[in-house]
Amino acid sequence: MFDGFELTHREGRDGVRLRVRHGGSGPAVLLLHGHPRTHATWHRVAPLLAEAGHTVVCPDLRGYGGSDKPSTDPEHRPYSKRAMAGDCLDVMRGLGHERFAVVGHDRGAYVATRLALDHPGAVSALSVLDAVPIGEALRRCDARFAASWWHWFFLGQTAKPAERVINADPDAWYTATPEQMGAEAYEDYHRAIHDPATVHAMCEDYRAGLGVDREHDDTDQRSGRRIGCPLQILWATRDDMAELYGDVLAVWRDWAGGPLEGGPVDSGHHMAEEAPEALADALRAFWAARTDGQAGTIPRPSGRH
Repeated sequence: MFDGFELTHREGRDGVRLRVRHGGSGPAVLLLHGHPRTHATWHRVAPLLAEAGHTVVCPDLRGYGGSDKPSTDPEHRPYSKRAMAGDCLDVMRGLGHERFAVVGHDRGAYVATRLALDHPGAVSALSVLDAVPIGEALRRCDARFAASWWHWFFLGQTAKPAERVINADPDAWYTATPEQMGAEAYEDYHRAIHDPATVHAMCEDYRAGLGVDREHDDTDQRSGRRIGCPLQILWATRDDMAELYGDVLAVWRDWAGGPLEGGPVDSGHHMAEEAPEALADALRAFWAARTDGQAGTIPRPSGRH
């Protein structure tokens, strides 16, 4: 798994250290995983991108996998996407990458979006997989969303913390298999979900999502802040993004200050594991169209989308 990649720990914000896998050479790409995965979810995609001439960096987000799990506060700000994005920026700069493409899936998509909004000079291109902005999701929340995505509210509330339920039987709550993920990636994920500190941190991620992260999204929306770099939105055909939102790209138009494109990928939700070649092809095509193949040197956007 990840042949030729180095596994290390790097400094993020406020003394938080992230476990990071990185390898390859060429323009840099940052890959951000979702819940409840670790960076190992990218083990089928990262080598394809490295072979295509990219430096690929895959961290465990703070709270996840082998990364630090800082103490929280009543507003859950240590687990905000702003804090996680700051970690990622510091890791990339520590590795010598001042400007880079970012790909985020699921919860990692919210971190990737926040990174592009808060640090536009660092992000050359943004690819979002199976997500709309947190603020958009909560503004559009209806009975259908609540029925399908009820875990947002179960994990995010504090009156009856979800940790006790999950820790009683993590394998019943999280249902990934070695066949789906690959044996080594599954072992990494399995170790993480059986760590009560990781389970607590993952719940804190969702608690931040219902509060401080929505606050940040709503503030940006009111102020007219936009994602300035080229923006690609991909969604799985066997997930529910199109069912919930219809025209998924239309949800993102008010957030795009530059080129916007994307479409469906024939996959279930975890497309990095289920359709790695199709995903890698879509990412490479996007970067090539916007950068002549140089993911780290995308020109400033024209304002069209």
